[in-house]
Amino acid sequence: MDALTFLRQDHKSVLGMLEVLDGAPTGEGAQRSGLETMVTNLVIAESQHEAIEEQYFWPAVRRALDDGDELADRAVEQEQAGKRLLQQLEDGAPGEPGYTEALQRFVALGREHIAFEQEVVWPKFEAAVSHRELVDLGEKLERAKKIAPTRPHPDTPPNAAVLKSVGMVSATVDHVLDAATGRAADNPPDPQVH
Repeated sequence: MDALTFLRQDHKSVLGMLEVLDGAPTGEGAQRSGLETMVTNLVIAESQHEAIEEQYFWPAVRRALDDGDELADRAVEQEQAGKRLLQQLEDGAPGEPGYTEALQRFVALGREHIAFEQEVVWPKFEAAVSHRELVDLGEKLERAKKIAPTRPHPDTPPNAAVLKSVGMVSATVDHVLDAATGRAADNPPDPQVH
């Protein structure tokens, strides 16, 4: 599958979660609603997605486009802000002070970031690279997602080389913790492209 098809499927899944979370209950109702499981699914999906983009997609954008550094820097800045919000959600619980605000800020930021990628970056990138390059990149993204971190790690520098080394250690720890706590069982499988 080519990179943009793969990323589009990820975005579609995340946008669906954002749609549900946009009107999430607050206070005591949030604790009873299953909100925590839905937010955990969002944290896992977004953590994996951003990690693989920072490892493979944004370096490819930097190489392929004259304004690639500027576009990638803007996107990574958005992703870092998102990771900080995801970490707040990971550390908090529905009904706690600041939780709903962090969630609503993430919903808005997530939509803005996805729109930036799909409407600004992707058309330029697709025009600048061959179909074979898109397919090769897509294969790298698919493989990387299977072993990507499942938590945000906002303090890990968003650098491809760092993420491919230190990030792998973080990902391994995440997966062990997920298995030990049962967190992985709540995570839905990746959507299939048909």
